[in-house]
Amino acid sequence: MQKTVLHLDLDTFFVSVERRLDSRLENKPILVGGLSDRGVVAACSYETRGYGIHSGMPMKMAKELCPEAILIKGNAGTYSYHSDLVTEIIKEHVPLFEKSSIDEFYADLTGMDRFFGSYKYASEIRQKIIKETGLPISFGLSINKVVSKVATGQAKPNNQLKIDYGLEKTFLAPLSIKKIPMVGDKTYQILRNLGLRKVRTVQEMPMDVMQRVLGKNGKVIWKRANGIDHTPVLPFCERKSISTERTFDKDTIDVVKLRGILIAMTENLAYQLRRGEKLTACITVKIRYSDFNTYSKQLRIPYTSADHILIPKILDLFRILYNRRLLVRLIGIRFSHLVSGNYQINLFEDTEEALSLYQAMDHIRNRYGDKSVVRASAMGKNTIGRMHNPFNGQPPIVLAHRKQ
Repeated sequence: MQKTVLHLDLDTFFVSVERRLDSRLENKPILVGGLSDRGVVAACSYETRGYGIHSGMPMKMAKELCPEAILIKGNAGTYSYHSDLVTEIIKEHVPLFEKSSIDEFYADLTGMDRFFGSYKYASEIRQKIIKETGLPISFGLSINKVVSKVATGQAKPNNQLKIDYGLEKTFLAPLSIKKIPMVGDKTYQILRNLGLRKVRTVQEMPMDVMQRVLGKNGKVIWKRANGIDHTPVLPFCERKSISTERTFDKDTIDVVKLRGILIAMTENLAYQLRRGEKLTACITVKIRYSDFNTYSKQLRIPYTSADHILIPKILDLFRILYNRRLLVRLIGIRFSHLVSGNYQINLFEDTEEALSLYQAMDHIRNRYGDKSVVRASAMGKNTIGRMHNPFNGQPPIVLAHRKQ
């Protein structure tokens, strides 16, 4: 049976949500993201593209390029709500779908031609999303995920495109090599230095030449350029790690402030572990200094999700890693090697009171939000709260730019 894969992508999603909430923003240049000089553009309207603005650009540079742009900080909870509305519509109408990000979906429509006609059915789903949510959305339909994703990019804004079976290479050939998923700025520059500009040239090259130039990635890029992709649509993807980080508006050397933020981060992530019934066996601390040099240090530990075990170890890693002679630009922590399970009481060190305290605090957080109860040392520290269980199988809700 011939595979049929649908790729749906909400157009300038954050911007579209803001316009849905305030119609006065229609047809105006909009930038969504961090508003400080160190903020990053998470999304930009099509009206700003002509100024050379793109997602992932420093907000300071974007403001200089387009001073008349309207700046919006954005709200993860609002975007998550609208993303869920779209998700529910897709879930009702397709047999198998994958939510790859807050605004991007894949659906396996294999076999539906026999009953409905996949392109007609996909068109009806798209029109229903537009009608019920008021959000513009584009789709690409083809034999696999890669070609469908590229087709969606070509269909934008707010349109649709089907690539008939057997025409994948023909469709991709005239496009820029930058259209191939996985070709970022660095890879693009390497290929351009080799004289490669169009996908057609990559298609005509032997695969082993690409592999010699780019290693293992060269083989993958060659296959994608030729429309070959056997990646399945995955309905659930279990997270292997959970992390958070903080970039400061102004570089700091305040050790008390840094320790307080690390405590707040650890406390929040430990609660997320317990909420998702997860344990971690590896912790990592990351520091980026004012000269942009970044260092990290990790430690393997017995499986746990307890604040009073994780916090001292995080602070120990920070003390080892921290160079007191330099200002700090960013700090972050990550818990990895996650497994399912609940915190096991240490018979020699833990008390029944401590366990009851965890249960009471988590109950309050479940009801009133994950930042409703914090340690005194973490009070007033600006860390990212999470409005949903990060282990529910959905992709992370982030305002940062995504690159694939």
